[in-house]
Amino acid sequence: MSAESPDLLVVGASFAGCACAIRAAQLGLKVRLIERKRDVGTRIHTTGILVCDAINSNHFLQNIPSGLTRRIETIRLFSPDLHEVVLRSPGYYFLATDTPNLMRWLVAQASAAGVDVRLGTAFTGARAISGGIELPGQTRAHFLVGADGPQSSVARTFGLSPVRHFLFGVEHELAQTKVPDANALYCFLTRRHARGYIGWAFQGTHAVQAGTAMRYRAAQGRAHALPDASGFFRHIAPVLPFDGAHKSAVRAGLIPCGGLVEKFAGPRVLLVGDAAGLVSPVTAGGIHMAWKHGWHMGEAIAGYLLRGAVDPGEVARRTYTRFAFKRLLRWGYDYFQYDWIFNALLHTRAMRAAAQEVYFHRRG
Repeated sequence: MSAESPDLLVVGASFAGCACAIRAAQLGLKVRLIERKRDVGTRIHTTGILVCDAINSNHFLQNIPSGLTRRIETIRLFSPDLHEVVLRSPGYYFLATDTPNLMRWLVAQASAAGVDVRLGTAFTGARAISGGIELPGQTRAHFLVGADGPQSSVARTFGLSPVRHFLFGVEHELAQTKVPDANALYCFLTRRHARGYIGWAFQGTHAVQAGTAMRYRAAQGRAHALPDASGFFRHIAPVLPFDGAHKSAVRAGLIPCGGLVEKFAGPRVLLVGDAAGLVSPVTAGGIHMAWKHGWHMGEAIAGYLLRGAVDPGEVARRTYTRFAFKRLLRWGYDYFQYDWIFNALLHTRAMRAAAQEVYFHRRG
């Protein structure tokens, strides 16, 4: 391959893509990162909450500028009839983020690490060749990583498994308003307005972020799956009177909720992050998994290309999170989410213990 050809080509400047590219470059690979958007801070689809596990397990994320995050330590969980339970776990916290500028910072860090970042460059197809991958008319690489989201073009191109199970989320940024408890993530259980998931609200870095999501059934068509954000705001008005608040921005999109896809690797091709379904089926949290596995796969690919170590696809098969128990919980929540259950059980010890496990991964 030519001197200008990268060792590793990463498609998608997502959390997973940036993590993989940065780590591989740190370890000596020539890495190119392509992203179809010209500005990675536009058309954001994630709510952007980081859990403390992501920060504590990776020193790189501890360098995020303080102005891009805001700490949250409390969960305020509401039943459908708007009764409340407050949850905390000592030492555990969440970080609300200025997601557009956080993504811009990550891409800048990739460039600083030596990654050849090419924004405004779409992935238009590729084929396997001897010893690597070729993007006709663009470049060749020894290895390709698809970090291009749940509707991955890389997955389609190489016959890897698509993500099939989704939520559809809608979140509004609400300017000129505040939540009463800025230290809390407000979570609302309501089958009518968040079937298969929850509604949420919290004080972000610059505005209140509030939204809802529900199970998306592709066979029904999108028109039948969109959450009713306005109805949700009317529902929570006794707690958070947002109905008349100015909506300064909106985020919307598909959220994987089926867990790891079946086939996520092929010869010199690997999916990471949302493209691989590495998102919790219960909480729909994916940033921690994206960064963790993206970073690890950057190490595995560097080891494979530089030292002949184990094939990265095999490393992924051994280490990718499979969410076996959470997939079972997802099935139960899809089919047995009834408002009367949560109204009756919210203040019980069993419900509190289950909520502590879901939100904090521990009993409080």
